[in-house]
Amino acid sequence: MDLEKGVHRWIVDISEWNPSPNYFSFAMSFLPQHELSSITRFFQMEDRKRALVSRLLQYALIHQVLGIPYNGIVIRRTAEGKPYLLWLERSQECDKLNLEFPNFNFNASHHGDFVAIASEPICLVGLDVVSQTIPEKESVEEFIQSFSSYFSRLEWFNIISAGSSRQILSEFYRYWSVKEAFVKAIGDGVGYKLDTIEFHHKNWENIVVKVDGKELKDWRFWLLELGINC
Repeated sequence: MDLEKGVHRWIVDISEWNPSPNYFSFAMSFLPQHELSSITRFFQMEDRKRALVSRLLQYALIHQVLGIPYNGIVIRRTAEGKPYLLWLERSQECDKLNLEFPNFNFNASHHGDFVAIASEPICLVGLDVVSQTIPEKESVEEFIQSFSSYFSRLEWFNIISAGSSRQILSEFYRYWSVKEAFVKAIGDGVGYKLDTIEFHHKNWENIVVKVDGKELKDWRFWLLELGINC
């Protein structure tokens, strides 16, 4: 059983993609009709681009990993928004795929210039992309204060003690990103009490998560900085 075939990490930089309206409509035509509203509901073109690329990546990944024809792929989303592949029929081929990848799941995220997707054949997977945007109408300290209830006391102390305003903002986004990735992996979304999730690390290596004070030993986390050299 080649489980590695089900492990993928794809990242797309869309900063230089400026499609014409006709080309954008052409790209949308590759998606099923029910997916289009998830793109057109956005008013800003940048948001539409991110949504479109995210959807295209999901179909492309499933096609590459599982070999399902594009017109045979059906993606649904949980009430909390996590996408999943819907198996329509109990054919011999479906049974074979389920045996090879018994818990195939994937997760996508986008923010700023980047759209990313990750998949796993057995383990739960979640990811979160965050663009470190500097607040324009308020200070960094004022901006992060409204999010303080989402962090444990230890996490909040580490954030506000990080150094300069820029370092504080970066530390805030790091904690926010790993929290979001975790709740997206388990499929609970923002409804989960984020302050009960506490992350421990050594310079953001060897990252460990505790929920209600109990360490979850089976979980692994990686924090990557995306940029022009990625």
